[in-house]
Amino acid sequence: MRSGVIVFAIGAVATLITVAPLFLGADPLPSVAYFMCMLMGVGFALAAAGLLRSIAAQRRQAAAAQAPRTAVPPNG
Repeated sequence: MRSGVIVFAIGAVATLITVAPLFLGADPLPSVAYFMCMLMGVGFALAAAGLLRSIAAQRRQAAAAQAPRTAVPPNG
């Protein structure tokens, strides 16, 4: 999930840098800058996937704790 947040932050900064020239009346940046903006969506997807995996792991752990434990019969 951390890597998704980092990638999202990089994409957000790239988006701000890419949009700034449009508001300032400067020449637009090259297409590589617009490609970097797509990292924001990729980061969001990575973070969401990490969150869903974390939820699934917690549910499995809770289910294992709730499962009835069977007694082991003594040897003999």
